[in-house]
Amino acid sequence: MATRKTQSLVRPLVRSLHAYVPGEQPKIKGLIKLNTNENPYPPSPKVLAAVKAAVDGRLRLYPNPSAQLLREKLAKLHRCKPENIFVGNGSDECLALAVRTFVEARSAERGARKDSRCVVQYFTPSYSLYPVLADTHGASKNAVPLKADFGLPTVAELKRGQQWDFNAALAFVTTPNAPSGRGYTRAELEVLCEAQRGVMILDEAYVDFADENALPLALKYPHVIVSRTFSKAYSLCFQRVGYFVGDADLIAALDKMRDSYNVNGLGQIAAVATLGDLHYYHANFRKVIGTREVLTCELAELGFTVLPSQTNFILARPPKFPARVWLQKLRDQKVLVRWFSAPEVSDYLRITIGTDAEAAALVTAVKQIISRA
Repeated sequence: MATRKTQSLVRPLVRSLHAYVPGEQPKIKGLIKLNTNENPYPPSPKVLAAVKAAVDGRLRLYPNPSAQLLREKLAKLHRCKPENIFVGNGSDECLALAVRTFVEARSAERGARKDSRCVVQYFTPSYSLYPVLADTHGASKNAVPLKADFGLPTVAELKRGQQWDFNAALAFVTTPNAPSGRGYTRAELEVLCEAQRGVMILDEAYVDFADENALPLALKYPHVIVSRTFSKAYSLCFQRVGYFVGDADLIAALDKMRDSYNVNGLGQIAAVATLGDLHYYHANFRKVIGTREVLTCELAELGFTVLPSQTNFILARPPKFPARVWLQKLRDQKVLVRWFSAPEVSDYLRITIGTDAEAAALVTAVKQIISRA
């Protein structure tokens, strides 16, 4: 336990922080893990072969500092230039660097007055890392509620409500939304991007499971960045590789802020090999989407209210018991799901789409719980 003396050695800002809380990592064998939105299917055999082949004398060497080959491959895929690509240690590092790069920290000179240069803005509920990043930087937070159905407010509604800051230094939009799974069209996102004057990051961590993506907006508007990851859809959570696509000047600014050799060599090799076997992953996307639709129907038949999803998870309001009770009852059946205490979603469980067998095990557990109610 920290003593008062050791606490005094820590900056007041850090002492007041509430850290990001990741999903539970199981310590008990046999648990079905449907709580952290990992892809249930392994990386491509070609990716595994490439990583294994790289476990040799190269491990003593530093990796390419800018992930140049990966940036070139991504630029070809997205029909842009390598200068439009920034690669990070997972998309989380990219998001953190964006706060450090584009947002001023609050200062005593600015006092309590509103200063848009210090504002990190986001809709709520969305990715719970955003407020943590703002707090860590000493920035101001502006959390604006989504609609009751988790839809995006229109620009007219945002102006009328006067909550949204169109001059905010940095605004995040999770698209598709997490934790609701709600998808947004490129057209509605573009209207918001056009109205925003600060940097706008469209966080597309789950976009490979959606009907539409917003990548063209990052290549059209100089203040818009699209964030992507190899974790969710491409089965590389373990390697931590994410990236931004955006204007070359913004990418160059981010590059000044990153750590040296920020993306490990095996991660770079795995990501490059992934881009060389996209057919394998597209087939997996279709399997996940198919399982998602079947599971949605089966849970609905059992009394759950399941929201439409364009991600690899669903948000479902369970019957008979509060969601938090269901969380424990499912865990007792060796099925891990996720529950959030935020009032907008506290009535729901977030359930990752696993394999067909894992989905069937979840349904069996649900039936057993209901039968004992």
